[in-house]
Amino acid sequence: MADDSALASTTGSTSLADSSIFDSKVAETSKENLFIRSASCVEEEMPQIETRVILVQESGKQEELIRALKEIKLPFVKMESVEEFKSLDSPEFENVFIVMDFQDSVFNELYKADCRVIGPPVVLNCAEKGEPLPFSCRPLYCTSMMNLVLCFTGFRKKEELARLVTLVHHMGGVIRKDFNSKVTHLVANCTQGEKFRVAVSLGTPIMKPEWIHKAWERRNEQDFCASVDDFRNEFKVPPFQDCILSFLGFSDEEKTNMEEMTKMQGGNCLPVGDERCTHLIVEENIVKELPFEPSKKLYVVKQEWFWGSIQMDARAGETMYLYEKANTPELKKSVSLLSLNTPNSNRKRRRLKETLAQLSREADLSPFPPRKRPSAEHSLSIGSLLDISNTPESSINYGETPKSCTKSSKNSTPVPSKQSARWQVAKELYQTESNYVNILATIIQLFQVPLEEEGQRGGPILAPEEIKTIFGSIPDIFDVHTKIKDDLEDLIVNWDESKSIGDIFLKYSKDLVKIYPPFVNFFEMSKETIIKCEKQKPRFHAFLKINQAKPECGRQSLVELLIRPVQRLPSIALLLNDLKKHTFEENPDKSTLEKAIESLKEVMTHINEDKRKTEAQRQIFDVVYEVDGCPANLLSSHRSLVQRVETISLGEHPCDRGEQVTLFLFNDCLEIARKRHKVIGTFRSPHGQTRPPASLKHIHLMPLSQIKKVLDIRETEDCHNAFALLVRPPTEQANVLLSFQMTSEELPKENWLKMLCRHVANTICKADAENLIYTADPESFEVNTKDMDSTLSRASRAIKKTSKKVTRAFSFSKTPKRALRRALMASQSSAEGRSPSSNEKHVMSRLASTSSLAGIPSPSLVSLPAFFERRSHTLSRSTTHLI
Repeated sequence: MADDSALASTTGSTSLADSSIFDSKVAETSKENLFIRSASCVEEEMPQIETRVILVQESGKQEELIRALKEIKLPFVKMESVEEFKSLDSPEFENVFIVMDFQDSVFNELYKADCRVIGPPVVLNCAEKGEPLPFSCRPLYCTSMMNLVLCFTGFRKKEELARLVTLVHHMGGVIRKDFNSKVTHLVANCTQGEKFRVAVSLGTPIMKPEWIHKAWERRNEQDFCASVDDFRNEFKVPPFQDCILSFLGFSDEEKTNMEEMTKMQGGNCLPVGDERCTHLIVEENIVKELPFEPSKKLYVVKQEWFWGSIQMDARAGETMYLYEKANTPELKKSVSLLSLNTPNSNRKRRRLKETLAQLSREADLSPFPPRKRPSAEHSLSIGSLLDISNTPESSINYGETPKSCTKSSKNSTPVPSKQSARWQVAKELYQTESNYVNILATIIQLFQVPLEEEGQRGGPILAPEEIKTIFGSIPDIFDVHTKIKDDLEDLIVNWDESKSIGDIFLKYSKDLVKIYPPFVNFFEMSKETIIKCEKQKPRFHAFLKINQAKPECGRQSLVELLIRPVQRLPSIALLLNDLKKHTFEENPDKSTLEKAIESLKEVMTHINEDKRKTEAQRQIFDVVYEVDGCPANLLSSHRSLVQRVETISLGEHPCDRGEQVTLFLFNDCLEIARKRHKVIGTFRSPHGQTRPPASLKHIHLMPLSQIKKVLDIRETEDCHNAFALLVRPPTEQANVLLSFQMTSEELPKENWLKMLCRHVANTICKADAENLIYTADPESFEVNTKDMDSTLSRASRAIKKTSKKVTRAFSFSKTPKRALRRALMASQSSAEGRSPSSNEKHVMSRLASTSSLAGIPSPSLVSLPAFFERRSHTLSRSTTHLI
């Protein structure tokens, strides 16, 4: 281990201040000598010493370095060899030497001469920040470890330690021999020793020696800091480094999971009984006796040591988690001596019997049901809150309430001389409410508060937004139900049949409306966040394992505890109904209970309605992410997704015939999108979550008010499952026909058309939605689905797409569709007597060349004017008949 003398021998003895103890003493001595000298020669004037930079060899050729020196306004000269040093030495200047390489002979000569040596990154960093050059007694190449205090442990080779110490000094770091609270990082070559234990207890990062070497490799990077979390976490000592673990008493699934996590955390695994094992992890609830006599070198620890080490991100001390057999002879003997040889043993035994008898008579209900299967925690669903026929409190075998969650009552519950049925239900309501409050307290105290507290060992386990997503409004729910529980307790303590229980819930009905919808609506997201973080973050998985094994949780998972607020309101409504049945008609609380039950139903209805709105908003976001180029104005608080329909375009609008088109029907608009021909890469959000690529391309967002008629095309041999929309866009002077063929068989065409017409009628404020549907023959509108799925049809569409791509590939200027339409209209007018212009001739020549390149004549290109003329004539006849 390096000591102060060893460190002092590697440093120079200049009068410049440094952050280490040795250098501070040198600085104080020089200051005292300077003060004495100035006091003895008061009348003498001290000459001012100016700082001058000397660029040594290659550093004098760096233009960037020279510009930086000019920015900080420091004079500089160039030096090619050490022999020039004597000629440059002057008492008027304090020379600062800039050396490119701290390994060559020039550096060694300057270092032996006690010269002040710095590296180029120091100058560049000072120029960028506008700061003067830092003072250092040692050679300083960069500042990537500035303000870091390091301590070393576990190093046996002095040469290796001396090399690491030198690199730390070159990067601006400080070394301490003894570990104390000022040490920011411990560099460990093993996972044992006093320094390692103290660092774990203080939460000090424990680093591998590679951290220093990798930081030195990046010494020339601007603004690089070795203590940045992303860089530092790569070189932290894993919790199970140098550990070989074996597991006893776990299921095959648990054992496989723990072995995988052991390897992730730097350890290895071997079968139970292997002499090379360093730790034996025991499931203390199952294993009653070890199958072999462990050696003295083997640590036999509980599973809490395993999960605690992962949570702390460091190897925990084994002495706190040693496994001890519960039925050892020594333990039995000590217990018997303690219980039988005391003077008051009979009195204690009698008192114990009385306590057990009292506990058996009491009907206190435990908030925790029997342990569910592990698979059940992932299959929970909210369901409808209005369904109050099956609630947890109505079908649970209760046990003892955990002591950590209980709150002492003001008085013991009085027992009337004759317990009425109303009192029994009221007592059950109070007990279930008390247990529910205890569960909320457990969630907050055992899970939320530790995750939110600052200064966690190993850094925060979860991000603040993840904690907010998981727990939501649990603290607000806890506050309101604590007040309800206190009011119920006062009522039970001072019980009278005329006391009103309904008033208590009417009093807090507005608060219940405010706090429950945010939690219930996002419970599924909360559950998904827990499952995702548990898979992706080993420390959070270990945190859950440790806390869920505690008696306060009743061995339930966090997801199972968090579903209780979802189930609580239906449980209260069920108990209030039962209470109303056992309340006499003349009792004033009868009508109050009816109002309280109605208010609870209104709260649950509001929750369900708010939940549906939230789900509708999430569906709109899903559409926005799925459709590339989707307009931002689709997102609106009053808009909801009604239906999604997969179709094929049968006409030239809104896209080419045969294109796969998806229609998203909203309550006030229709989003039309086509399938992308080429899917772009995945989208990564700022938080690192990867979304799937957009599979659809936006075509048009149409308000439902633009739909004038909905055409139900009759079924024929050449037309199946087809419909059309007669649309009047505001920018067009004529109606446009959009024809489609439905491809999804789940939704019948008749139901889809009625649904569409109903929302169109609601948008335009008409009551007769049936009048919007018009049954038409396919020949009237030239709609057919013949050969839509044939090989020839697919080949024709492929040739058509290829034709468009070739046209654009050979085009020097990409001509928009509007320009093409104007050119076609111009060519049509030129046939009536006007000669086409040169631009129109160029456009027509490009169309002809495209057809020739495709290999077959394209009707949509060659006879396009005639087609438009015939199409518009037919459409005008049909629309005139419709209107």
